[in-house]
Amino acid sequence: MNRIPNVDLSEFVSGDPERKSEFVKQIGHAFEEIGFVALSGHFLSDSLVEELYSEIKKFFDLPENVKAKYEIPGIGGQRGYTSFGKEHAKGRKEGDLKEFWHFGQYVEDDARLAEEYPENVQVAELPDFNKVGRETYKMLEKTAIYVLRALAIHLELDEYYFDAYVHNGNSILRPIHYPPITKEPKNAVRAAAHGDINLITLLMGAHGKGLQVQNHRGEWIDAIAAPDQLMINVGDMLSRLSNNKLKSTIHRVVNPPRELWGKSRYSIPFFMHPISSMPLNCLEHCIDAEHPKLYEDITAGEFLHERLVELGLVKK
Repeated sequence: MNRIPNVDLSEFVSGDPERKSEFVKQIGHAFEEIGFVALSGHFLSDSLVEELYSEIKKFFDLPENVKAKYEIPGIGGQRGYTSFGKEHAKGRKEGDLKEFWHFGQYVEDDARLAEEYPENVQVAELPDFNKVGRETYKMLEKTAIYVLRALAIHLELDEYYFDAYVHNGNSILRPIHYPPITKEPKNAVRAAAHGDINLITLLMGAHGKGLQVQNHRGEWIDAIAAPDQLMINVGDMLSRLSNNKLKSTIHRVVNPPRELWGKSRYSIPFFMHPISSMPLNCLEHCIDAEHPKLYEDITAGEFLHERLVELGLVKK
């Protein structure tokens, strides 16, 4: 496969069984073959996207000493600001050429989980920043729930299998700023080749090229969503659960041509995580003689901690 397939979520929610079934078939095939789709028909409005990009640009334009106030020690970067070069891909020492912000879950009906998650960080200098971030988080979470329902059907599970696990899940909305490149990077890129940790990732159309996906032949393919689309990919958690039936595809953000070094790039992924107690044990019906069990049993919380250590965000 040498291109990213297009799917339309409105087919799944149409109320027409045949259109719903066709959507399940399309997204299931795409996630088995390349692990990425470009999705239209989602719940995110153009106006909300514009508002969020406006707010995050204002934040990243704040003076360094102001942004530094919002970098909270001891929580592995799970909320608030993470400064330039702090995160690196698994297996690499060079920090990625980016800074980012994390909006996390807004727990409403579970006191235990409210205690487990760090609180969202409020930006005093930008009165609309947190409001717009929360609205975007909720619309992307809603979209992700419907995508997971389609994937549950594809995996021969109950359609609502994932619902209880992702309700109040540890999902993250991450606005990223890749600043202008001012000197020759020493073996560093904007985001080194990696797989995502979570169940699925929803990426709002990035401002600028750079995202590339690796297909099964090892070829790198440009992944560019239309302005009204979300790029959605399988994460490692879903790959583990399905015994690699659904592929967590390696992807990266490459540095631009030298003539474009002076431009910033912004990107806003939403990482759909379950609650920490969700078992990621390989589904029994995804294991057979031709497909032996590939992964040890583990919970989502244990797996997330392992990966945050590997990324340099949490100490052992």
